[in-house]
This record gives sequence, structure tokens and C-alpha cells, in this order.
Amino acid sequence: MKKLLLAGLWLALSATASSATLDRIKDRGEIRIGYRPATEPFSFENDQGQPAGYSIELCQRIAAAVKDELKLKELKINYVPVSVKDRFSSVAKGNVDILCAATTITLSRMEMVDFTLMTFTTGGGVLSLATKPVTTVSDLTGKTVAVVSETTGAAALKSYLSDSFIDATVKNVKSSEEARQMLDRGEVDAWADDQIVLIGQLMREGNPRDYTISQDLFSYEPYGLAVARGDPEFRLIADRALARIYRSGQFKALFEKWFARSGIRPSPILQAMYTLQALPDLSLIH
Repeated sequence: MKKLLLAGLWLALSATASSATLDRIKDRGEIRIGYRPATEPFSFENDQGQPAGYSIELCQRIAAAVKDELKLKELKINYVPVSVKDRFSSVAKGNVDILCAATTITLSRMEMVDFTLMTFTTGGGVLSLATKPVTTVSDLTGKTVAVVSETTGAAALKSYLSDSFIDATVKNVKSSEEARQMLDRGEVDAWADDQIVLIGQLMREGNPRDYTISQDLFSYEPYGLAVARGDPEFRLIADRALARIYRSGQFKALFEKWFARSGIRPSPILQAMYTLQALPDLSLIH
């Protein structure tokens, strides 16, 4: 009798379980992908004004998995630009279904949103003009550095400078574009951001020989895709799609496409991430 009651309870819970995100996508016939327009090579607008990048392409694979899960003949993808300030609230409010950009996973952010499996690992670096190089973070002593406010990079930089007794002036700015312009005009000595984002900016707009990137890092930044908190069904579809990409080795082609042209090779930590996140899917075993 006890086993029958437990089985009945499990069936009842299974029948009532639902995903607000999947229900919303099915009702609209579209999935809304949030992206930041200027975080190349993760998410940006290409020369045609269309969203592109490493994170965007991962989300396109996830959208295909959602389409299969919902058994839809067609699923429209609607790209929604978000800012540093409203990116997480857009996910929490359901304005976007998944955030596809350069987004660091943190425990404090998990109070508002959830995250998929990790998609990349990087760290905070410093960009400066080649004529006035800041070759290490310690070289910021006595200098002025721009950083985008309300980011993990801003918090990590402040902590690193304090812990290392580095006396530098930090100027908080609203965007990467503003930081880059201030650096080019000589209004700051350096721009601090995730190293891969700094490299991405050089790949798109500048001559790399005009700039210097610090040799060391001031933080560890594990990236993931933000999704609604408390919606494990949708997150599971996204995680399965990502794990399949890692298990099959498809990530190699994606990395080559978006990073190799800058001369970047996968770091040992990134290679380990791809291996460890290639979770097995036992449902495939019959």
C-alpha cells in the first residue's frame, strides 16, 4: 500500500509539473534570446546589424532543442538587446527566455536568475595603449583605469586593488564602448574588463598593435547562460544541448570560428571545463 501511495504521489507531481518558460515559448511560437550588442566575440551585432557570436550560436542550438522538445514545426527566434543594468531583470521578468552574452556565474546572481552549464572561462585583464603600456595589473599604481559598473569585473578589480595595496583611480563607466573611447582619448591610462572581451574588441575595431593587454589576470570568470530561476525543465533542455555539444566535440569548431582568428588557443582551464561539462545523458541508453 505504501508503495502504491508513493507511486500515485509521484504521478500526480509529474502531471502537474510544468515549465513557465516552455509554456510561454509554446504559446508565442517564439523564443526570446537576450544579448548584449557589444561583447564580441560572445554576443554582438555584425556588419549587417544581426546578432552574432559564440554565445549566440550556442543559444541557437538550444532553440533547436526546445523546438524538438515541444514538437513544433517552426520556432521563431526573437533577439532582444539588453544592457548591463537590465539583463538579469529581463530574464527574471520573462522578457527574455535566455541571456546569451558574456555573463559570469556568481552565487549572488543566483538569487535572481539561474544558470546553465558553464560555457567559457576567462579572467579580468587590463588594456592600455602601446605607447603607454600597463603590462601587469600592479603597473596601475598611480594610474587611472576605466571599468564598466555593475559587472563582476568592477567588483573583482576593486577587491584586487585593495587586497594588493595598489593605489589606482577607478572610473566607473556605463559601457565597454565608453571605456574604449576614454582610453583612446587619453582620459584614462587603462581599461579593465574580462580579457577575452578586451581581445574581442580589438579583433573588431582596432589595430592590435596599438594596444597592450596585461600579462596577468585579476579575477576568475566562469561564464554561463542565464535562465529563469526555479524552472528546471527549461534549464535541463539547455544543459542537455550544451553537454551534447561538448561530448560530440562540436565545441572545437565553435571555438575556431569565434576565437582562433585572434590567435587565442584554449587554456588548460577551458579545456578542462569542456571535458567536465560534457555530462553523460543516460536517457540515451536503452
